[in-house]
Amino acid sequence: MSQAQPNSEAIKAMFARIAPQYDDFNFWLSLGQQQVWKAMTVKWSGAKPGDRLLDVCCGSGDLAFQGAKAVGMNGQVVGLDFCEELLAIATQRHRQRYSQFSIQWHQGDALNLPFADQSSDAATMGYGLRNVGDILQALRELARVLKPGKNVAILDFHRPDNLLVQNFQRWYLANVVVPLAKQWQLSEEYEYLQPSLDRFPTGREQVKLALKSGFAQAVHYPIANGLMGVLVAQKAV
Repeated sequence: MSQAQPNSEAIKAMFARIAPQYDDFNFWLSLGQQQVWKAMTVKWSGAKPGDRLLDVCCGSGDLAFQGAKAVGMNGQVVGLDFCEELLAIATQRHRQRYSQFSIQWHQGDALNLPFADQSSDAATMGYGLRNVGDILQALRELARVLKPGKNVAILDFHRPDNLLVQNFQRWYLANVVVPLAKQWQLSEEYEYLQPSLDRFPTGREQVKLALKSGFAQAVHYPIANGLMGVLVAQKAV
């Protein structure tokens, strides 16, 4: 596993540039399956009616809105992201389509969450762990804010074990994703995907990091033939 980590300011600037196209592009990037994967992520978080769910690296709000359906009218969702432009989109979507749910939006750092210890009943993260400057610290912060016995579920890309699937992933990113991004003048922004995936820990390595960060149990579920994965970690009771 490479120890090189992305520059947080460069990543922040990149997400600010892609914010207007972020949702449309993710639809194509996931072959239209991202809502299914995000629903699975919320389910694995264990969020239930009345809970307080924290969604870190919330982006434009997709996971937060899925989470709001899980915690219901009596629950609360807190979405946090470092990108002001994406939070503005999330806020607008909340107001226009999900105003019946209690959702708070915060601009902040995944490595230093502005929330009290043991203040969340469940947590989620989508496509965020791969981009933080310190994966272990991000996991420690998630463990800190979760209540005992509660789960975090983290959705992200994954390097498949199967060589054929791995080669397909590389081909798809290079020959479909980047050319599509070029149409929106965003080819440089999306060329970062393969290098970010190359340095991202495998599912097995993510489990080890979760246990090292203070979680009592962790399991990584490969999905989409191993192209994607969900890390589920539980805090000790």
